[in-house]
Amino acid sequence: MSPEASAKGTVPFGEYRTWYRVTGELGAGRPAVVAVHGGPGSTHDYLLPLARLADDGWPVVHYDQLGNGGSTHLPGKGAEFWTVELFEAELENLVRRLGVADDYVLFGQSWGGPLCARHAMTGPPGLRGLVVADAPASYPLWLAEMARLRAGLPPEVEETLRRHEAAGTYDSEEYLAAMRVFYDRHVCRLTPWPRDFLSSFMEIYNDPTVYYAMNGPNEFHVIGSLKDWSIVDDLHRISTPTLLISGRHDEATPAVVQPYHDHIPGARWEIFEESSHLPHLEEPERFRQVMTDFLKSL
Repeated sequence: MSPEASAKGTVPFGEYRTWYRVTGELGAGRPAVVAVHGGPGSTHDYLLPLARLADDGWPVVHYDQLGNGGSTHLPGKGAEFWTVELFEAELENLVRRLGVADDYVLFGQSWGGPLCARHAMTGPPGLRGLVVADAPASYPLWLAEMARLRAGLPPEVEETLRRHEAAGTYDSEEYLAAMRVFYDRHVCRLTPWPRDFLSSFMEIYNDPTVYYAMNGPNEFHVIGSLKDWSIVDDLHRISTPTLLISGRHDEATPAVVQPYHDHIPGARWEIFEESSHLPHLEEPERFRQVMTDFLKSL
């Protein structure tokens, strides 16, 4: 179980609201760890185990990005509204309104990774550290690696995927069952899936507005605004101490993570041998040790 939240609420973001929760005491001497979830279009729930860092003295901030979870939902907004810049502005606004802009660490998982990296490129003076977990720096590279991983699926699974993709029946039970074979290999290898992960996973189906606009119908078909997006050419601008995390069986393969290691000066990379896309759930004890060691080094 994750520790109880010390505070929950919302902060204004323009005319909208961003939901957050805090575990531990902000401003008590150690930087706040701000957890930035993936998707786009997921929620904070699957990152709740990070709240245990508060037991070691680091306060932890979780939040739901605009359009999902406890934050304002905007199903009527078109694809042109949902931009990387929108979520960058929301993150900056949250950090400032919670009063941690002078002393914080960012933890970005999956889509949250490049979002946090973009924030770090601006050189915020209060940003003490950056953790990029299971994340692409280039969506074209991500898609190429997804195709390679998909080629390793059993032939009957691939046939099912192709048949439903040709028909456009992405929401059929048979297609979702075939997708689950991929997820069980490269997203979460735990059986059964942890409740908090399942909650975040189902949120995308409950309100797919953001996910469809920026990503597309599923992991294999990124046809939204992120399709050609890459931050590789700008990674050298990051001077913040950086930790990279990925799983050996991760859909964010070593090739996907490599640009961060190649271009961020001094970046340290930890690969979790028994994990896929969620080392914080799949190898929680080692994950906590890696995180606390990094935080102590800042």
